[in-house]
Amino acid sequence: MQLPVNPPLLPMLAKRVSELPTTGSWIFEPKWDGFRALVFKDGDEIFIQSRDEKPLSRYFPELIEPLKSQLPARCVLDGEIVIAKDDRLDFDALQLRLHPAASRVKLLAGQIPASIVFFDLLSEGVRDLRSTPFEKRRHELKSILSSAAPPIHLTPETTDLTVAADWFRRFEGAGLDGVIAKSIDSVYETNKRVMLKVKHERDCDCVVAGFRWHRNGDGSAVGSLLLGLFDKSGALQHVGVCASFTQERRKELVEFLAPYRENALVDHPWKEWASHDMRIPGGLSRWSQGKDLSWEPVRPELVAQVEYDHMQGSRFRHPAHFRRWRPDKKPSACTYEQLEVVPPYELARIFAGRS
Repeated sequence: MQLPVNPPLLPMLAKRVSELPTTGSWIFEPKWDGFRALVFKDGDEIFIQSRDEKPLSRYFPELIEPLKSQLPARCVLDGEIVIAKDDRLDFDALQLRLHPAASRVKLLAGQIPASIVFFDLLSEGVRDLRSTPFEKRRHELKSILSSAAPPIHLTPETTDLTVAADWFRRFEGAGLDGVIAKSIDSVYETNKRVMLKVKHERDCDCVVAGFRWHRNGDGSAVGSLLLGLFDKSGALQHVGVCASFTQERRKELVEFLAPYRENALVDHPWKEWASHDMRIPGGLSRWSQGKDLSWEPVRPELVAQVEYDHMQGSRFRHPAHFRRWRPDKKPSACTYEQLEVVPPYELARIFAGRS
């Protein structure tokens, strides 16, 4: 491909905030629950790239011809691949598409076809639009998709805060994650958290670096997964565990994690914690009351999305709840930056009455 913007390219990201911004000039959009996708088109050549720079085209063959026929001859668009089923988004059905067998992918593409929702334009023709203000990029995107037909869609937009708040309340029932806010003057900055997102629940993508056996499993059931996030220095910090599994799922996890246990300690970031002389994730603490908290390492290659209530310091206050695997995300992208943090000013306000 010979485009003004060529793959591989990391997409622009969003920072989590607690509420929609009420000052400034913003364009609000629904937050889609699917696979982030950058689409590169150069004539008849189509390349669909995931948020972590992996090719997605082979997993969604039903999108190739519509993209060829409906997009401009040379362009790069940012969007989200989704599957709608029974009037709501179905992320589980989407994950099934990441299958190594082409025959299985083709079957699923026919049974439950995917759609793609676009929300940004990075280039068109010979023009690189990344330095163009978002309001203008959005106007051009709307123009080139004015006659688009399913499975290609343009995401809704509004500049009205009241409408955006209404979307936040109503769209949750359709499986959308929340609302995205984009400054009208913002340029497209790859791999930077420039946009704002307001979501219905606190969730976090974590690296799975180990597990503990279930107390009644006798080595045949997983009790909890050990979770990690990368800090600013690049070190993987232990942030807590998730343990919300059915008994059946606990047994399935034993087989699922088996390949990742092979040679797990060779380059493991928590290798030093294998020493009983150190405070380790599986070690005893004054709160454990003698419980066996030994742990089994796994290679830190899996990413799990978990739900949590709040942070205490740099760790989850309570055990998190497992939501789903994130095969579309690199472990290195699991950082503390994605978390909602209470600013010190807000904490000062809480204690103001004691002064």
